[in-house]
Amino acid sequence: MEKMVHTILEQQKGDRIDKVLSGLNEEWSRTQVQQWIKDGHVLVNGQNVKTNYKCNYNDEIEIHIPDPEELDVVPEEMDLDIYYEDRDVLVVNKPKGMVVHPAPGHMTGTLVNGLMAHCKDLSGINGVLRPGIVHRIDKDTSGLLMVAKNDMAHESLVNQLVHKTVTRKYKAVVHGVIPHDVGTIDAPLGRDQKDRQSMAVVDNGKHAVTHFRVLERFKDFTFVECQLETGRTHQIRVHMKYIGYPLAGDPKYGPKKTIDFNGQVLHAGVLGFTHPRTAEYLEFEAPLPSDYEQLLKQLRNNG
Repeated sequence: MEKMVHTILEQQKGDRIDKVLSGLNEEWSRTQVQQWIKDGHVLVNGQNVKTNYKCNYNDEIEIHIPDPEELDVVPEEMDLDIYYEDRDVLVVNKPKGMVVHPAPGHMTGTLVNGLMAHCKDLSGINGVLRPGIVHRIDKDTSGLLMVAKNDMAHESLVNQLVHKTVTRKYKAVVHGVIPHDVGTIDAPLGRDQKDRQSMAVVDNGKHAVTHFRVLERFKDFTFVECQLETGRTHQIRVHMKYIGYPLAGDPKYGPKKTIDFNGQVLHAGVLGFTHPRTAEYLEFEAPLPSDYEQLLKQLRNNG
């Protein structure tokens, strides 16, 4: 069990303990933190408190983070669309609607389940639930992902992501007609304080940069290519909303009246990286899914 200590700052005085703690780590949900408090894993000045405890300046919070549950991930035979594979890395084209890795309550039907049936050798750096997974794309985003088959490859690919040398280009359809041909959005991202399940542009968020260029304009929509410089959770979806052009079909960040696409219109079409062993630069491109192509035809016909 990992231990962490936090001293309440002046600006956190009067805030509920569960709000303060869930704001310390974007991986911690408020519900999860509340359970830790109820289970006695959180002490304030050495004492147990309730989840609605109001913090005082200089309170010492001791958090005993429970070890993650060991959950078995069952290999499942799937017809994976594999673009490249060798002894170190694998590149797969994930279909829309598929979750990348298992989570409690959602243990089957994920890309990881399929990968474990396809190949037994995946890196163990991310633990039992996310073997081989170096980066993620959302359930309703289609497109290319790189997977590490050993720890050497995993460390190399993560290092490339950190140093922003991985090429990641996405194609998106957004609401509104963007007047300029190119742009860069440089705005920090973090948990939305009003909705912990969502991300937002926040002053103390993590550095996030998205470059975009217009590919085609329609009557009420724009077809764009977005290139990630950083890879934050929901980055493209939040950044495009921030500049006033939310993704079409996005149930979380888009307008209520949007196109019926069963999720955001977003495809990870281009992925490039340096091979961990050979140092050769590899780049792959996956075409748009058929329903995405059909949507573009409809938008063109609408003027």
